[in-house]
Amino acid sequence: MSAADQKSRLEALRKDVNFHNYRYHVLDDPVISDAEYDKLLNEIKAIEAEHPDWITPDSPTQRAGAAPSERFRKVDHPAPILSLSNAFDPDDFRAWAERVTRLDERVASADFVVEPKLDGLTVVMTYEDGLFTLGATRGNGEVGEDVTPNLRTIEALPLRVPLLPDAPQPPRRLVVRGEVFINKSDFEAFQAEQAETEGKVYQTARNTAAGTLRNLDPAVSASRPLTLFVYNIVLAEGGQVPGTQWETLEYLRDLGFPVADEPRLCKSVDEVIEEYGRWMEIRQEVPYEVDGLVVKINDIQLANDLGFVGKDPRGAVAFKFPAQEVTTTLEDIRVNVGRTGVLTPYAVLEPVEVGGVIVKQATLHNFDFIEEKDIRVGDRVLIKRAGDVIPYVIGPVLGAREKKLRKYKPPAKCPVCDQPVEHIEGEVAWYCVNAACPEQLVRNVEHFVSRATLDIGGLGIKIVEQLIDEGMVADVADLYALDRDKLLELEGFKEKKVDNLLSAIETSKSKSLADLIYALGIRGVGEVVGSALAANYRDLDELAGAKTDDLTEIEGIGPNIAEAIVDWFVRPGNQAILKKLKQAGMWPVAEPRAPLGEQPLDGLTFVVTGTLPTFSRNDAKDFIQRHGGKMTGSVSAKTDYLVAGENAGSKLDKAQELGVTILDEDRLRALVE
Repeated sequence: MSAADQKSRLEALRKDVNFHNYRYHVLDDPVISDAEYDKLLNEIKAIEAEHPDWITPDSPTQRAGAAPSERFRKVDHPAPILSLSNAFDPDDFRAWAERVTRLDERVASADFVVEPKLDGLTVVMTYEDGLFTLGATRGNGEVGEDVTPNLRTIEALPLRVPLLPDAPQPPRRLVVRGEVFINKSDFEAFQAEQAETEGKVYQTARNTAAGTLRNLDPAVSASRPLTLFVYNIVLAEGGQVPGTQWETLEYLRDLGFPVADEPRLCKSVDEVIEEYGRWMEIRQEVPYEVDGLVVKINDIQLANDLGFVGKDPRGAVAFKFPAQEVTTTLEDIRVNVGRTGVLTPYAVLEPVEVGGVIVKQATLHNFDFIEEKDIRVGDRVLIKRAGDVIPYVIGPVLGAREKKLRKYKPPAKCPVCDQPVEHIEGEVAWYCVNAACPEQLVRNVEHFVSRATLDIGGLGIKIVEQLIDEGMVADVADLYALDRDKLLELEGFKEKKVDNLLSAIETSKSKSLADLIYALGIRGVGEVVGSALAANYRDLDELAGAKTDDLTEIEGIGPNIAEAIVDWFVRPGNQAILKKLKQAGMWPVAEPRAPLGEQPLDGLTFVVTGTLPTFSRNDAKDFIQRHGGKMTGSVSAKTDYLVAGENAGSKLDKAQELGVTILDEDRLRALVE
């Protein structure tokens, strides 16, 4: 490549990287993967290393991030808050270790601290005489954004240190660096709550955390499950601090800062690589998102003596995991029809390997998402897959777009039954409202019998499709009229199989009203709303007579869900289903509600987890709500009680960590009595 071509290439790369810096750091909305970004930046570094006279002040290599948003007061950091150079595999890491050893032979005998590389938003916090006084984002590494009010809402952040009387005293002025993020389970619960209340559903935990912390309203931060880890001391004035990174982590923990439990002290390069291999196996089990490890020379003075290369400190390196984000070509956009008639678009992709799996399809969330991101068939798109999660499209790589690509338009007709679709103003979803749509019927029955609802064993989707194809099931109520002799005539149905199926159907009649309401598949009515309705109405007859205004008075039910409930019960086809269910004896009645007035659980917040001896999950929720308690899906410091059964899992661990009172079923009943 000629010098002129190289210079032209450099200018184009700088433009691309500055654009992606802005998307990532200011808009919190990246459109390429970290690995692809690193590749672009490394190409710039290589050209600039060959032609140092071409380096300009506005080159991406001359700063750590993007300019701070104009919406917040700007804050000067007391020391540069820099990013790290990357190692992408063990060979890269060994090369980094060899380079720094050549610079200072002391590195050969040094030990290393290995910490998880969190996928969140970097923050810098200042404490004056132990009191939290200022919190800022990293910004461009030298100037950040003042987000102090938002950081104050994070319960993990100590507003004063030390927290314990026998802890060490902090320096007069202490500045620390950390990362704000959202745990995986909290993000899933938050997404579920957003979906159930028809709020915005977010793409990633990292973008949600970043957008929340940089929201102008601190109430938004307070309402979301942000948490924090602290891992570095940026500045200490008027006091002594440890001289090693390993002791620093312990010191921060003793002061009361939240510090990750996973760091390891490694005595050699080989031990670091072994630790990297261990993390490759356990990375999906860690409760938060990590995209690699940070390896730091333990001796802080030695690390500082090594200085910098460009803007990267030599004493630490980011040891990245293989990319779980890649780009590929979007070949088509197709549509699935869900059990409530919701049309859901999905991407058909040019096959690509991501996270060790060949991916051919990915979710596109909804039609508003396609329009907002301006995703077009033929685009180069960024997709992500983490663990066993369904791959999803993050957005288009705009720089690779061909101008002739057409904007995507949602379908006017259902792709299954060819009937017109409906889009309700103000809602994200588009619907097929044809109750006879074959795809809806299959999904409705599948949902009706699922473990989460009525738990009718032996009715997998293949059998459901077979019963529908044979004309034996035209709606969910027909399950209660299945004839044993006719079932025996079907292919694959033997006497034991038929008897077990009919027994499971009969057993389902003992399920709670909340279970049945959830099973009906009313748009917007999930497990939590179903429990709330069962706590306010005795049976389906009573619920069928409810008005929109009555329903919106119930906590957690907004106007859209209320209208969907009323609309479901007035449809003649659904009224016929209810009539058949009642005739078949599938008509649960809720336990009498507690008397009006003060309730024993008023003002108390509960979370239920695990398998209880006699209560189903919904039974426990009904019981709590009938007596005035409030249910939430995730444990936080605001939780009063965790009701735990067998196999309680991570919610029990978090409750113990936060000091939340833990009840079994007997103690829950005793609390009410």
